[in-house]
Amino acid sequence: MGGKTVTRADLCEAVYQKVGLSRSESAELVESVLSEIADCLVTGEAVKLSSFGSFVVRSKGERIGRNPKTGEEVPISPRRVMVFKPSNVLKQRINEALSYAGAGE
Repeated sequence: MGGKTVTRADLCEAVYQKVGLSRSESAELVESVLSEIADCLVTGEAVKLSSFGSFVVRSKGERIGRNPKTGEEVPISPRRVMVFKPSNVLKQRINEALSYAGAGE
């Protein structure tokens, strides 16, 4: 089920095509939105995009991991991780697209 990877350039082109801004304005808009999302996440804020999903930063404590090759125990330092939780609307759209794709077979 390998698909195309959407890049920043693709997002900029989509904004250019659909919104009618210039290519440079479209690129600035995409960069500005991505930068704002990243800035919020860095400060620990959750980012919730209605009908799309939520980006949430979680803190993980220190724990002991194991090197699978040697079996040696290794401490894993505390860190923050970002998780994405899709909205029910997005999940539904993804599953509808899957059912349409499978209907033609």
